[in-house]
Amino acid sequence: MIETPYLLFLGDAPDALAAKVAQGIKDWRPEFAVGQFRMEGCKADMGLPDMTLAEAKAAGCKTLVIGVANRGGVISQAWKKVLISALEEGFDLASGLHNLLRDEEDLAAVARATGRTLHDVRVPTVDYPIANGRKRTGKRMLAVGTDCSIGKMYTALCVDREMRERGLKSSFRATGQTGILITGDGVPLDAVIADFMAGSIEYLTPDNEADHWDLIEGQGSLFHVSYSGVTLALIHGGQPDALVICHEPTRSHMRGLPDYKLPSIEQVRDAALAMARVANPACVAVGCSINTQALSDEEALAYCAEIEARTGLPTVDPFRHGAGRLVDALMAV
Repeated sequence: MIETPYLLFLGDAPDALAAKVAQGIKDWRPEFAVGQFRMEGCKADMGLPDMTLAEAKAAGCKTLVIGVANRGGVISQAWKKVLISALEEGFDLASGLHNLLRDEEDLAAVARATGRTLHDVRVPTVDYPIANGRKRTGKRMLAVGTDCSIGKMYTALCVDREMRERGLKSSFRATGQTGILITGDGVPLDAVIADFMAGSIEYLTPDNEADHWDLIEGQGSLFHVSYSGVTLALIHGGQPDALVICHEPTRSHMRGLPDYKLPSIEQVRDAALAMARVANPACVAVGCSINTQALSDEEALAYCAEIEARTGLPTVDPFRHGAGRLVDALMAV
């Protein structure tokens, strides 16, 4: 078990989105997030107290969590001095990067010498099966998006919270590092061998009661050439009954791909439905989730109304406005 509370390490993140792991923990498990550690040049800020390692230790922090999700998931050499100092100060380290803490010999040696623990959450711990496509009982929602890092996890978490508040049966199903750090369980999908990715999502969302909803965290985008394979594994392995289309309206290009423009919401809806209906012919799109963080209140409401008029689907920012209308749409499936 990863000991809490956390000091969130933002490193030298070039922008707020690069620290999405820290942001997710801060927003969904604020009781765990005591402070942040930022290096020179860091452009991210969680609004938490900036702390030295000694200050964080005195405040009760147990684990330094790498809150940065950079392209390729690598441990920067520039971070090493801080990470080693944290171990020597008595912190455990937790990371969801592809580049494992345990594989960095200098970190592993200091951890052994100090008796501290290295937690790598992006490591599959189950021998997942190959997907068989068998229809499962219960219902499933999958968040799909026009890009990666766009609000798919927040959408599923918001829907889960609204369902629980109504006394409905639901489970948030984490498929990435941040979701796993928030909930303590899930499948690190992009670290699963390709042949077993869809099977891991079948494993994650097994047979359930007829009125139970699995709310599956989306990954990547069918239109993102770097990460589309992960998205398709979710679509086929999840066999969703319902899709929610996620979008961020201010982006000028795909995340990490400056030569690729974002597809339209309609393009994503149509492509995702076509793929989803391979495994579940009854799958429908039930709503749109708009990440309006960069918009004013008036702009956010106007944009959601525009998309709703265009698509005919209930459209909200579930983190800002609540997920009630999305849950209403799911209850009608």
